[in-house]
Amino acid sequence: MFAPPLSLATMRKILVTGISGTGKSSALAELGRLGFRAVDTDVGGWSEWSVAEGGYVWREDRMTQLLGRDDGSSLYVSGTVSNQGRFYDRFDVVVLLSAPAEVLLSRIENRTTNAYGKSPEQRELVLRQLADVEPLLRRTCTHELDATEPLASVVDQLAELGREVSP
Repeated sequence: MFAPPLSLATMRKILVTGISGTGKSSALAELGRLGFRAVDTDVGGWSEWSVAEGGYVWREDRMTQLLGRDDGSSLYVSGTVSNQGRFYDRFDVVVLLSAPAEVLLSRIENRTTNAYGKSPEQRELVLRQLADVEPLLRRTCTHELDATEPLASVVDQLAELGREVSP
């Protein structure tokens, strides 16, 4: 059903962003199983806390190195950090996954792979980010996908973006 791109001519760099609970990590895990290169920047030392930024930021040295390579199938990167805009010009596509507050909170409450969002303070922060950060992401994305759709549908749409030929 899904097949990764077969040539460098179709290799694309795609950022998948959105508020916690939209399914970024789940979508990237599925894309990785399909043979795409996938980097979830919430794990593996890709992000670090910045007092100056008041939140998590990508480690710019690692991201610069990752995005500077053109070595294989399309690359999917997921994350939502305050300095991601500095890298937008290195992505072919910036995809916003979006879902209503009740969906995000339900997913966060029921997920077992990530402890974030379990405390009342973290849930309140998710709601503030939905109100304040998501509109900023919407203004800077190239595509928006409805994250209330089944995961297989979201992954299929993301995979298709990875197969399109870059201009």
